[in-house]
Amino acid sequence: MANFTKKAIEASFIKLLTERPISQITVKDIVTDCGINRNTFYYYFEDIPKLIETIVEEDAAAIIQTYPTFDDFGDCLEAVLDTALSKKQAVLHIYHSANRDIYEMYLWKVCDYAIEVYLSTVLRGHKIKENDLDIMKKYLSSLGFGIVSNWLRNDMSDDIRTVLTRLMDIKKGMLREMIHRCEET
Repeated sequence: MANFTKKAIEASFIKLLTERPISQITVKDIVTDCGINRNTFYYYFEDIPKLIETIVEEDAAAIIQTYPTFDDFGDCLEAVLDTALSKKQAVLHIYHSANRDIYEMYLWKVCDYAIEVYLSTVLRGHKIKENDLDIMKKYLSSLGFGIVSNWLRNDMSDDIRTVLTRLMDIKKGMLREMIHRCEET
């Protein structure tokens, strides 16, 4: 029952967030929509930013659980995009709010995870120095974060899938070259 109530609070907040910006949502609005009292809200969440943090953390965990491996860098970014698009207006309201840092932390976490899994898949059988591996991870995570951040900054108006497909075509072979240059002999 407790998990049901927590999920109901989260669902009410997302529903309200698709309708209006965070600055126009109060705890009273959430509890009224959800059909609970204020004390119940505060039992689960100390405030609205904590509610946002919980929701984005759960989204990150769901991506991590759903995508245990990636064979392609584009698949890494697709996982993030699918989650963002499923809650487009809510994501944009969070992104354009004072709570943007919460969403950016989530985005970094997911990008770091996706790149970690992707590289562990792609680098099987290769011996790469730890320092070089760390540089590759930072580069690819920053690339993914930058692409998605730019897309969010433009209100998700770009055809991001076409951009990603073209980017992957342009970058073909780059990772193989990086591996070749970094491989220990």
